Amino acid sequence: MKILAWVVVVPGLVWALLRISGWSPGAVVVVLPFTPYAAIASLIPLAVVVARKQWRAAVVAGVATALLAGCVVGRIVPDRDRGPRDGVALTVLSANMLIGRADPEAIVRRVRDEDVGVLALQEFTAAGQAALARAGLERLLPYSSIAPQRLQDPYGTTGSALYSRYPLTGVGSRLNYGGFQQAYGTVTAPGAKPVVVESVHPAAPHALEVLDEWRRDLRDQPGPDRILAGDFNSTLDHKELRDLLGRGYRDAAATLGKGLVPSWGPYADRTIPPITIDHVLADRTIGIDRYAAYDLPGSDHRMVLAAVVLPRARA
Repeated sequence: MKILAWVVVVPGLVWALLRISGWSPGAVVVVLPFTPYAAIASLIPLAVVVARKQWRAAVVAGVATALLAGCVVGRIVPDRDRGPRDGVALTVLSANMLIGRADPEAIVRRVRDEDVGVLALQEFTAAGQAALARAGLERLLPYSSIAPQRLQDPYGTTGSALYSRYPLTGVGSRLNYGGFQQAYGTVTAPGAKPVVVESVHPAAPHALEVLDEWRRDLRDQPGPDRILAGDFNSTLDHKELRDLLGRGYRDAAATLGKGLVPSWGPYADRTIPPITIDHVLADRTIGIDRYAAYDLPGSDHRMVLAAVVLPRARA
């Protein structure tokens, strides 16, 4: 029975130590996003060994639960520092269109209802662009920076776009090492200091052979002098994303205590628990006022929205 107790509690401790250390070899990268679920599940072996009066194992189980909880709780407790409160309001919406198949009416309706100023799109295709135009997107957001689907892309996942209510300057796109594009442009809202907004889409760590691409794409993200919005294919349980935040960004959801609101999954016929891989990151000179996620018919992602506060332009 003592051996069985250790068999039950050791995996939770190993998981916690891997998460805290940031060491994520091989398949560990794929497992780490489910740390919030592991934190909840760790209560089961703790209860079992306590009930069996296996006190040494109970101590280990308790430590594992505490460590895992410590990794998660910061995402559900709002930060005291949300950044500047005085400035110009701008609402940013991001959506992964799943090879252009997402419901264009749902996107345009959300843009209209939430008074969105900037829309970032991933997996953007020519068909998706035409559907959005028919739905009236360009009447609401007439300015754009478009990075069309690459010719070498047989699936339609590499396109990217940025739409804005306000004029865009310095428009362009970045080709990630993993093959996805990131459209960007400088937005100048009335009365606000200009800000670069970029539609983010690093490679997905879905297989061991693409982990280097995924890590490099996250490492190569620019800033922090901008807003990054999109499908990051990573959660705050990945050290790579935490390192990006450490360069001077805030995660809008976690800042407001909504860091566990899921944005992806369950996926197709696989019962993958929902996780949070879509984010809006803002330079720390930018305030965070509101965050929400909305279902998007036709896509396996949810739309994520952040209302931010931009610094005022100098007189």
